[in-house]
Amino acid sequence: MALSEDTVREQLKNVIDPELFVNIVDLGLVYEVNFEDIEDSEDKKVLIDMTMTSPACPAGPQLIGGAKQFVSQMEGVGDVDVKIVMDPPWSPDRMTEDARDQLGIF
Repeated sequence: MALSEDTVREQLKNVIDPELFVNIVDLGLVYEVNFEDIEDSEDKKVLIDMTMTSPACPAGPQLIGGAKQFVSQMEGVGDVDVKIVMDPPWSPDRMTEDARDQLGIF
């Protein structure tokens, strides 16, 4: 499977928020996925901009670690950089319909 934003986002669906029990993609926490070339390598560096549901989210380190772990296992990935951004702030509007259904938000 070729490395793309879609394949990375699918892999990130394996990272589950331990408080809400919904994956970080459906929660709308993943803002951007980009790629950089790695010198002298065919592998890519994956750059992920993501946020938390709140600035003081206690699950932050766990979510960052999970994102790095799952994406680094993908073929063609040489490095993963996860950056936490708070602008724009997260809101429930960013969630998918599946996440809203799972959490009982209508």
